[in-house]
Amino acid sequence: MNMDVMGVQEVSPGYEFMAGNPTVPVGYKQTEVGVIPEDWAVKTLGSALRKGRLGGNYSNQNTASDYPLMKMGNLGRGYFDVSKQEYISGGIIPDEQHRLRYGDVVFNTRNTLDLVGKIAIWRDELPRAYYNSNLMRLEFNEDVVASNEYANYALNTTGSITRLRALATGTTSVAAIYTRDLLDFAFIVPPKSEQKAIATALSDVDALLEELDCLIAKKRDIKQAAMQQLLTGETRLPGFEGEWQVIYVKELADIDPENLPRSTDHDYSFNYISLEQVEHGRLIGTTEVRFENAPSRARRVVKQGDVLISTVRPNLKSHLYFQSQVSNAVCSTGFSVIRVKQEAADPRFIFFHFFEHIVNKQIEKILAGSNYPAINSGDVKSIQIPCPPTLDEQFAISEILVDLDTEIQALEQRRSKTAELKQGMMQELLTGRTRLV
Repeated sequence: MNMDVMGVQEVSPGYEFMAGNPTVPVGYKQTEVGVIPEDWAVKTLGSALRKGRLGGNYSNQNTASDYPLMKMGNLGRGYFDVSKQEYISGGIIPDEQHRLRYGDVVFNTRNTLDLVGKIAIWRDELPRAYYNSNLMRLEFNEDVVASNEYANYALNTTGSITRLRALATGTTSVAAIYTRDLLDFAFIVPPKSEQKAIATALSDVDALLEELDCLIAKKRDIKQAAMQQLLTGETRLPGFEGEWQVIYVKELADIDPENLPRSTDHDYSFNYISLEQVEHGRLIGTTEVRFENAPSRARRVVKQGDVLISTVRPNLKSHLYFQSQVSNAVCSTGFSVIRVKQEAADPRFIFFHFFEHIVNKQIEKILAGSNYPAINSGDVKSIQIPCPPTLDEQFAISEILVDLDTEIQALEQRRSKTAELKQGMMQELLTGRTRLV
């Protein structure tokens, strides 16, 4: 995808600069927010607003009710995140003026110093929702701002985020942007026709991102269904038959077979894998450390083909099938390392089981009898896994699930690149470096 596909015609400033000012191209001007086209204006946000309306000061609860309540944690940069919801407490009927409507632009007045000033647009993520008193709905003057979509994009550029953050007062953990300061915020205002064109181009990219999100979610659902059917023998692949058996992990693998002793040379260097560096089966990164300076939990030796099982946070599914270019790997004792015995099993088959409901139910049962949300190496040994009668069937099942994983990763990479493209487009379009009209 490129800008032409999105209907954008790139018209760069060229190389002719203003006499006496080699940094400003002809047709552009220097302003307090940077170089912008001559026919664009910089106005205070106050002059672009009809009003700002704070939400209601409602008590709230985690228990579901008829009135979901959007709070500062629900705002992302330009979008709402409703994966975690709180609700207005029972018996309270919220004021309808605090109900969110499609296209509302909402400003976060209070948060941490790093997050205060987030701005998002409501796109009916829920059938009904209200917003609380830490949020302000921005209602724009239609004579100045062509659409809420344009305002949302313009207030979420890198420059706008930086300048909004500079308005914040308070401590690192509790900060605020006061209305009087917000109203003086410098807001870039192109002609309305160009505002509409910018919003349309960026909305097209957002629509593509939404399509990719839906496709990724669908593929994950397909993979989960395939795991449930294939890893239990509920569905058999063509050419395979015979009765499955339930086998303890300890019969298939050695658990935590190698650990760095205290006597390890202090200068020994290795690549450390922490719990935070594994996310849903993927290695995000490693940290090169020397034994002398390594965390005390950096002890378990990892080899190619090992399966790492999160024991400290098993419900987060921070498990990993280690197949990496990284050598001299050592992981945290927050993992249990499963090293499959030769010809006993396919390690990928065991790995996928730790994302399937049969194994997860066993882990939940262990956790239910514990005062601490963790399992140990002995618990991992005692987990039972349904296994087909031949290794060939294990390999065949693993290949299907690996292929599904590969498809999901390819879609996620495409989404990431599209999101990067959008950021680049925002920088170009919302500074006038690339013109649409």
